[in-house]
Amino acid sequence: MNSRGNPAPLAEARRRHSLDKRARVLTVLAKLEKQGKPLTFAAVARAARVSTWLAYAPGVREHIEAAQLRQAHSTPPSAATASPPSALSLRTELEIARQEIKDLRDERDRLQAALRHQLGYQLDAIHAPDAATRADELTARNQDLTRRLEEAASENATFRARITALEEDLVVAARTSLRRMIRTESTAH
Repeated sequence: MNSRGNPAPLAEARRRHSLDKRARVLTVLAKLEKQGKPLTFAAVARAARVSTWLAYAPGVREHIEAAQLRQAHSTPPSAATASPPSALSLRTELEIARQEIKDLRDERDRLQAALRHQLGYQLDAIHAPDAATRADELTARNQDLTRRLEEAASENATFRARITALEEDLVVAARTSLRRMIRTESTAH
């Protein structure tokens, strides 16, 4: 993805890559048909170094099936009576198929990881403006709360000073009142 988060260039690159693979399959198919080799979907895919899935995909499958039909009609009868493949050739084909499966699984895992990363980048790009706006809102809210806290602390200090002054006034008033009461009691007796 480019820096602006535009997926169009990626889609175009993917489309070109797909067309290239399809062209490669058709080229390999013509070559195998010309050489008279057996035309199976797996053999064409293996020779073109693409997945078997692509060989069965619409637009490619029809070409392989048509080539198979042409080959079936042009195959001499003696080829039908040929000996079956040897155990060694079957083991070799099996080992090749296993290696292809392993390679395809590795490629799938790499592509999935790349896709996860790409989707993460896209999500980050989508949510980046929201995060910046949210950060600005939280900063403003924090500044407002800090100002209010300072005001409350100032008011608290003012109230504490007033309470201290009132307590002192109360103590002085209580002493004065007590002295008056004692004088009044002592003059009355």
